[in-house]
Amino acid sequence: MKTSARIAAAIEVLDAINEGINAEQALSRWARSSRYAGSKDRAAVRDYVFDVLRHLRSAGVRGGGKTGRALMIGQVRGQGCNPEKLFDGNGYGPPLLSEIEKSVSDSPSVIGDCWDMPDWIIPLLKDSLGHDAERSALALTKRAPVTLRVNIARCTLIKAAKMLANDGIVTNINSRADTALIVTSGARQIRRSTAFELGFIELQDAASQAAVASVKGKGRALDFCAGGGGKSLALAAGGWDVTAYDVAPERMNDLPARAIRGGHKISVCSSDELAKVGKFDLVFCDVPCSGSGTWRRTPEAKWAITPEKLNEVLKKQADVLEKAISYVAVGGTLIYATCSLLKAENSTQVNHFLQKHQDWLKKRESCWPVDELGDGFFCAHLKMKQ
Repeated sequence: MKTSARIAAAIEVLDAINEGINAEQALSRWARSSRYAGSKDRAAVRDYVFDVLRHLRSAGVRGGGKTGRALMIGQVRGQGCNPEKLFDGNGYGPPLLSEIEKSVSDSPSVIGDCWDMPDWIIPLLKDSLGHDAERSALALTKRAPVTLRVNIARCTLIKAAKMLANDGIVTNINSRADTALIVTSGARQIRRSTAFELGFIELQDAASQAAVASVKGKGRALDFCAGGGGKSLALAAGGWDVTAYDVAPERMNDLPARAIRGGHKISVCSSDELAKVGKFDLVFCDVPCSGSGTWRRTPEAKWAITPEKLNEVLKKQADVLEKAISYVAVGGTLIYATCSLLKAENSTQVNHFLQKHQDWLKKRESCWPVDELGDGFFCAHLKMKQ
């Protein structure tokens, strides 16, 4: 497919998203109906769609509307290109620009358009991040880095990097975590690489890795909101005896196979079994959150969140903490973590917990920014007073 044809396909997908279909479903539907499109074409269309979703407000201003076509015109302009060169009406490309479309010359001016952020989030972001709010908002409009966690139970970073290079995947050391590599080329080959097939690497954000690395010692660990199991695997690689639990067990469906590939033994626990597992030296709670630190990966979530939904999330977070403390052994550690940038979900939530449970104290608190190394992330270590 030519570039113009890929843009036309992206417009089709964006129009489907405007009709209420989520991005992944819209992309899958387009791919099924476009068998002629190769893997590079599908990847390019996906990149166009997600770039627009990250810049939804500024693209709409520059394109003069909210249709898929207007958004794509605005995104092309935002990248410093003349859309007339791509909207040329040739072949499978989009039709020529109308005179009205040519005449649009607006640029983002209000803060929400400039930051590509919902208006109501901006005060929360400023309150949470201060002078770093604008940089963080703009960072969320960029593509996220591809980061790998090296399974240190089976491989070193140097060995993993060499194996990846042999398969055409170029990496650099990621300073955010001692187990992290950042991929600079060949990212789409990762799941077919020898290092991946042997369980030497896993895809995992470097901030998540750093949060796990902040845990010292070994013993029994409960990954209380396990999800896909990335932290379960990282804890197991660090020598912990891991039990994984999630209130939605289907999220953990792939975890047993991933554990086998990595050479780990991880117990996957159901709700009925949870009452019988006893106490743990470590209970790790990567709680449900707004995901604001990961919005460049899931840009739809940035536009879907509302004040009401955030309040619901805050209640879930507090509920998780209340349930989790019953599984912490005497002298054990409770870790509260989010991939959020918002104070309400992070330090404020921890402070509320400590006010309610005055026999607990905070031993450590860490924040990682959203930047070229990884996602935004928060982590607090809590212990019962002796």
